[in-house]
Amino acid sequence: MPEPMVSQGNGTNAIANTLVSRILQQGLNAATGIVTARALMPSGRGQLAAMILWSLFLAGLTTFGLPTALIYFICRHPEFKEDLISSGLAMSVCAGVITMVVGTYFLPSWLHQYPSWVVINAQWFLIFTPICSITLAGRSVLEANGLFGKSNAQQLMVPALTLVGLLSALAFHHLTVSIAALAYTLPTIPVFFFMLKQLRPLLPKYLHFPRLWACRMLLSYGIRSWGIDLLGTLGSQVDQVLVIRLLTPADMGLYAVTLSLSRIMSVIQSSAVTVLFPKATGLSTEEVIGLTGRATRISAGLTLMGSLVVAFVGPWLLKIFYGRKYIHSVGAFRVLLLEVTISGCAFLLSQAFMALGRPGLGTVLQAIGLALSIPLMLWLIPMWGVLGAATALTISTVARTILVYFSFRMFLKIRPPDIIPKREDFILLKDQMSLRFKGRSSAA
Repeated sequence: MPEPMVSQGNGTNAIANTLVSRILQQGLNAATGIVTARALMPSGRGQLAAMILWSLFLAGLTTFGLPTALIYFICRHPEFKEDLISSGLAMSVCAGVITMVVGTYFLPSWLHQYPSWVVINAQWFLIFTPICSITLAGRSVLEANGLFGKSNAQQLMVPALTLVGLLSALAFHHLTVSIAALAYTLPTIPVFFFMLKQLRPLLPKYLHFPRLWACRMLLSYGIRSWGIDLLGTLGSQVDQVLVIRLLTPADMGLYAVTLSLSRIMSVIQSSAVTVLFPKATGLSTEEVIGLTGRATRISAGLTLMGSLVVAFVGPWLLKIFYGRKYIHSVGAFRVLLLEVTISGCAFLLSQAFMALGRPGLGTVLQAIGLALSIPLMLWLIPMWGVLGAATALTISTVARTILVYFSFRMFLKIRPPDIIPKREDFILLKDQMSLRFKGRSSAA
């Protein structure tokens, strides 16, 4: 069956635009990671991770599916856009505040092996949780309206401002763990207000209380899709949470650096995930399958080629950029490169269930994968340390991807997307990238 041509160019062009932004973002993240790894050493880098991880992690756990629901209903019912946006943002505020209070109470017991000043600072940094909750919903609103450029700009601003703060502290020879934590967290404030300015034209002219029918509509879909947000956040960060709990700050520092460097290769697939759901929502089943297959083939092919190159030069990368103390974690680094390639495929394929109005199915599949990963981590992390965390994450990712792929035929009764890379896909991507750069040259 030939793949549909509807929205091919627009979808591929949006992915190409987002890809350029994500490459810049990952480059900035790598730069901040290099600065902190060299200045703070493994133990200090682990303490830093223990302090700053929680706001975004907990906000991701308690979205109640609102970001996904906002995209779904804004695309399907644009006539209700203003009420949906205002109601969704209001519920995000409530979720963020409750999460902050609960997190402040439980965090000390999880960080019991860290110094008291690290625990106290980690509790204070939870004040950013409501901001993170609103930001996640706000970005979804922008992406639902096709404003990927504005969403990408926000995500670039945070690491850029972080890098400026770290380099400034380094220039004055005052880059401590606490100062580094401030450099990572404070940029969320100006970026938050920048996002509100971007959202203003999409909001009602006059503020009003959230509409009960809109809240009901969003939560009805959101709760069913929440599992994908919840399990996606857990799947991407539960390894760090457990490493913080089970290993020393120095081991956490090694794992944080290894994970950060390997995640550079996720830039291609995360760009495709960002664009795929808003573009696929509202299309026919055949069009959704075709668009999903194309995005998966292109992103997985490029990620695999890049990962093979990076795996080969991994020891030199760790030694040159981060220092000799990090080089013996190269085995875990290579395992994580394999994991990031496979996990991107699973998330891309899951977007088809979301776009076809079957979020509950995607949630169940993600839950099965996570149910496998946590016991594996509890078993392998104490035994193999950092390598154990990487291995457990990879095994669960492979299982989840297999389940997602075969679920198209088992539950949707349709043929799964073709995920074997094709020459035509890369020709299409090349054409879209060429058009993008030609357009920029003409504008200049």
